Amino acid sequence: MTTELASLSGRARIHAALGDPSRLAVVDALTLGDASPGEIAHDLQMPTNLVAHHVKVLSEAGLVVRGRSEGDRRRTYLRLRPEALTALTPAPMAGVGRVVFVCTRNSARSQLAAALWSDRTHTSAASAGTQPAERVHPRAVAVAQRHGLLLDATGTAHVADIVRDDDLLIAVCDNAHEELTDPARPRLHWSVPDPVRVDTDDAFEAAFTDLAARIDRVAPIVTAAMNSGERYD
Repeated sequence: MTTELASLSGRARIHAALGDPSRLAVVDALTLGDASPGEIAHDLQMPTNLVAHHVKVLSEAGLVVRGRSEGDRRRTYLRLRPEALTALTPAPMAGVGRVVFVCTRNSARSQLAAALWSDRTHTSAASAGTQPAERVHPRAVAVAQRHGLLLDATGTAHVADIVRDDDLLIAVCDNAHEELTDPARPRLHWSVPDPVRVDTDDAFEAAFTDLAARIDRVAPIVTAAMNSGERYD
């Protein structure tokens, strides 16, 4: 079995172990502190034999370990292995030197995404368009300013003039995703609705919120293995 398949198999066991409400309740309890099986049974009002079964499943999945009490040596305590929970996230993406966000006009979503990425990860990011506009949309500039970010109103570019060999492209619109067809180029797709079509402050705020949530979710996976390069202090 390859390393990747072994990792997927391990993650699947963890997901399966957490798929039962009672086992999830045990994990929730152990997230707060260590406890004996008897204490778990009492706190969760669960029969001790059922607790024993759930602890066995959680232990086999690598989520829980037992330790002997340093006081009463006959007692054991259960401890959560939080590092096992990190296995639920995909493995870091290797070989990424920079992230480039792409949309059609490079006037709103890609600009906001690049500014957000640089601000939250302190790593290099860029933006580009497949059919770039002459200027960044005024509402995009305004929503960035409201959140403490700066956008250059004249700073649009064509994707062909921006992309480097070690870039990870993230298409933040469906049109750009469908136009970027190079199968050898690492690429992700975020289907973020175009705020320009609605052209209201609320639409731009919604796009900003959508992008921020996606960046918070994906950035740890990408930046964990990014090549050393330009970084922001």
